[in-house]
Amino acid sequence: MSRNWLYVLFWIFVSFLTLFPIYWLFVISVKPAVELFSTPDLILRDFYWKNYVDVLNDRTLRSYMVNSLVISSGNAVLCTVLGFLACYALSRFDMGGKESIFFWTITNRMAPPAVFLLPLFLLLTQVYKMGDFSLLDTRIGMILVYCTFNLPFAIWTLRPTIEGIPKELDEAAHVDGASPWRVIWEVVFPLARPGLAVTLILTWVFAWNEYLLAATLTNFNARTLTTGLSEYVTTTGTEWGIMATISVFTLIPALIVFGMVQRHIVAGLTFGAVKG
Repeated sequence: MSRNWLYVLFWIFVSFLTLFPIYWLFVISVKPAVELFSTPDLILRDFYWKNYVDVLNDRTLRSYMVNSLVISSGNAVLCTVLGFLACYALSRFDMGGKESIFFWTITNRMAPPAVFLLPLFLLLTQVYKMGDFSLLDTRIGMILVYCTFNLPFAIWTLRPTIEGIPKELDEAAHVDGASPWRVIWEVVFPLARPGLAVTLILTWVFAWNEYLLAATLTNFNARTLTTGLSEYVTTTGTEWGIMATISVFTLIPALIVFGMVQRHIVAGLTFGAVKG
């Protein structure tokens, strides 16, 4: 019994360490600037909602929020679909150098993003010279840029999921007359949904939280909410209340997405880990 209580107390302590920064962030967001530089008070007594009103009424911040949602969702869906198809091909078809291909893809994820800044900038600007459009400072451009890092991660995450689905199911479907695409979408895809859900949420969060590439490759049209935070750090001071409020808004979509797919997360992380 004592061990159970120690176990409960340990996880209560871990939960406190995890949730306290979020609580403190919310406290800062509902306090006026004068109180932020006084003696810290952890207990909420009065709610100062002007910061939230200012953020919601700011058309620029609303456009940043829309950009973040579109770019993160588009990148997550694209990486999940392409990663699923790539893992299916690598796991079902016999080809030489399969392990080398997997290792090569994941090396892009290992490299620091700063290494890709100059090549990606030059690549996006060269597209403009070859046509009548530019991918620089566009949502489509940022979706494709984030694929550089999130697509290898999606392939690496989905690999055990696809390999954990028996090939005999594919063969049985082929015997019944199913086409290759029908096998993928009606046999493999439903069984891989837990792993797909985990991949979708993780790639979405990575794209949602990314700052360096968005700050360098966007100016206004495709600027994201995370880069908007830097606009409130000026030479005259830092607007901590507004920054905390924006940070609270950045947490809300992530919590909603996690809530929608939470029942698939544990199943997806363990799917294919044990083979019979």
